Formats: sequence, C-alpha cells, structure tokens
Amino acid sequence: MKMTSTERVIAALKRREPDRVPHFELGIDRAVREVILPGASDEQFMEHMDLDGFAFFDKIYAWKYDTIDEARGLLRDQWGAVVQKGKELLFHPVDAAIKSEKDLEKYVPPDADDESRYEPLKQMVKRFKGERTIIAHVTDVFDIARESLLGDRVYFESMIENPDLVDRVNAIVLDYNLKAIKNQIELGADVLSITGDFAMTKGPMVSPKFTARYLTPALKAEVDLAHNMDIPVFKHTDGNLWKIMDLLVETGIDGLHPIDPLAGMDLGEVKVKYGDRLCLMGNVNCAATLSWNTEEEVREEVRECIRKAGYGGGYICMSSNTIHSGVNPKNYVAMVKAIKEFGRYPLQLS
Repeated sequence: MKMTSTERVIAALKRREPDRVPHFELGIDRAVREVILPGASDEQFMEHMDLDGFAFFDKIYAWKYDTIDEARGLLRDQWGAVVQKGKELLFHPVDAAIKSEKDLEKYVPPDADDESRYEPLKQMVKRFKGERTIIAHVTDVFDIARESLLGDRVYFESMIENPDLVDRVNAIVLDYNLKAIKNQIELGADVLSITGDFAMTKGPMVSPKFTARYLTPALKAEVDLAHNMDIPVFKHTDGNLWKIMDLLVETGIDGLHPIDPLAGMDLGEVKVKYGDRLCLMGNVNCAATLSWNTEEEVREEVRECIRKAGYGGGYICMSSNTIHSGVNPKNYVAMVKAIKEFGRYPLQLS
C-alpha cells in the first residue's frame, strides 16, 4: 500500500518497513539546487525531487544575525558570537560571546518564543502537513554552548576546572531549546532533528565519562519532551561514535544520522549491533561518491547501503552529511532515483 511521505518516515523511525525506503536531507546547498531546478523555492524543489521531508534547520531559518562587516562576511549570531559566512550553508565560528563569568551574570539569551522565527515552518506546515514530513530542528546544546557561548578552549578546560560554568551555560541553551522544540511541535512538526557533532574521525570529542556528564543529559531532556508530545527524534553527529554508541542509545533517540563512513562507521555493522533500537540514517558518501564519482558508482553505493541497512525497515537513505556545494548535481539526482529503484519493500536485494 502506498504511503504518504509522513507515514513512510514515521514508519522507518519506528523501525518498521514502509512501502519504500524514505529520503530527505538535512541541507541541500543552493548551488546544487540551482543546477537541478533554477530559481526554485524550497517547496518547488521538494516537490520536484519528491523528497519525503523538509528539515527546518534552525541556524538557517530561525536564528537572528546582525551584520558586523559585510565585506569580510562577519556576522553576530543570536547568542552574541561572531561568525563568518563561507561557501556552505552554515557559518564558521570566529569569536565566542562570553569572555568571563561576569559576562555570564548579565547575559541575556535569545527569545525562543519570538513567533517571527517560525514563519518558514508555518508555511511548510500549511503547504505539506499530512503529505510530506515536517522536521523540526534544534542545534545541540553542546554545539551552541562551546561554539557560540564559551568557545572550544574555555568549554573543554572548564569541564575539568569549572564544571559549574559548563552546567550554567548548558542550562541556558537547554532552556532555549526546550521552548523551541515545544513551539515547533505545537505548530505542526512531525519529527524532531537535533544536530551537533559529538565526535571526530578518530573518536568522541570528549571521553565517554564526560559525554555522560555534560553532553547526553541535555539530549535526553530534549528527547523526553518530544516523546511526551508524541514526536520521534533523530540525532545527527558525524565522527566515530563506537565508544559512545550506548550512551546515545540510552537517551532514547529513535534515529541516528549519518553513520559516518569516513570515520569507520560501517552501516552494516551498526545495523547488526543497534538496528533493533535505532533507525539508521545515511550514509551515501558525500565526499568522493556524490562529488566526483560516476552516476553508476552512486547507484551501486545506494544499492549497497539499502542492502546493508534496509532489511526489516528502520532505514532512511541519505547522504553522509548534507548535499554540500561540492556535490555533483547529476550525482544527487542519480542518488534519489536509485533510492526509489532499489528501496521498494519487500526488498529484492541479495
């Protein structure tokens, strides 16, 4: 029986077999979109590619930015940090907002209840609710607290030297995120995504002990809120996660993205070990495969991903991060076509 995109994605996140393997992306660079469908709006592009969902990426659609130096591409984000525009969708952090604990005493966080933040989400709900999946989004507490508020060095050092400072900053961001999550779900979002890396290519950014102390409690609080509002949640984090996989699963997340192939995260191995507890999301290589390999190689990698992770359901085929500006538009089109070709249930893959 043919499902709507929303039914398809929800079924996969609940580790059931939908009618076919779903597909959407957390981000598709405008340079790629312009080649595929010049001048298209988000709605037009989603319909043209028959994507199963729209990800309301808060850093892009909801955060407020003030221009500092237009020539140099410097902006101040809503948390008070200086960031710089680049070629990709997201901005690069330059200087954190909080320089001392005195700054924290007088710090005023952004207003998550500002309704103007959610206008793009409202438009998508009005256009696609019940037809395509509306994906709410918050950036992980760890990501915002260490990049925008304290900066990497101060955040990591304070984990050891000043735990109270880290707790206070984390609490500020978590309060904002919980309000933003609630607002987006009440506006009609079907799924929640939480992005922000916990790991690098060789392993977690901090030890499993500190991951459990500082990172996963906030994630669990966000997951619990969404689940209490009957919304499934998936977490995005690049990197080699093996040492903290159990900690991630224990937060209650329904899905994990992108099972980073460049960091030693084999999709088939993760399926065997965690497929009964997680919907897997990924992991078509957005470096070599989607950027410069042939369309036939793209097809074969999509087929292999579905073969490894698609059986029994609980799989959403996506890139291994986002469709960045270096992706060959023809390869992305080939990827989407291959998902539809190979991803129909019951799977007919050896």
